[in-house]
Amino acid sequence: MSENGAPEDAVILASASPARRDLLRNAGVHVQVEPAHIDEDQVKTALHADSASALQAAETLAELKAARISAKVGPALVIGADQILDCEGRWFNKPADRAMAAAHLRALSGKRHTLATSVCVMRGGTRLWHHNEAAHLTMRPLDDDFIAGYLAAAGDDVLSTVGAYRLESLGAQLFTHIEGDFFTILGLPLLPVLENLRAHGVLPT
Repeated sequence: MSENGAPEDAVILASASPARRDLLRNAGVHVQVEPAHIDEDQVKTALHADSASALQAAETLAELKAARISAKVGPALVIGADQILDCEGRWFNKPADRAMAAAHLRALSGKRHTLATSVCVMRGGTRLWHHNEAAHLTMRPLDDDFIAGYLAAAGDDVLSTVGAYRLESLGAQLFTHIEGDFFTILGLPLLPVLENLRAHGVLPT
């Protein structure tokens, strides 16, 4: 048993993201959730100032999350993940309210942006595996009336996502072109993660 009572074959998601949790559970992974509570904004600010790429920053944050929880749970497998939206060198955080969500959508309107996503698997504080992927999305031009109507229909769910959209729902209306893996856009490169869990005996081969 691990320090927090999790068995050795447990899988723990070091993230508060309901999208990542649901992706794993819907794929048959019996995952426990224990958010790492990293000060992501502080880390991103420092890395951006050091000219790190969005993918480098996502990898750093994914590893920090996994390491914090892995240090607490002994031999359980811990998954840390992070995603950063980069548009023309500007990194976007999750909007704090609908007014900020509207401002983000205006900034992204008519432009191509990147979702840099990283995942890290640790056991006993040791990094066993990591994987990085990027997806590119082109948002169609949006006027203020459409943005207001979209946010009213989508509700506060958009506040839990960078870019103020969920591609699996109304957010699909915002785009003209998408390049990349659908699961990666949702926040987790699921197929490589599942392959890694099979390699560790968590899932059947």
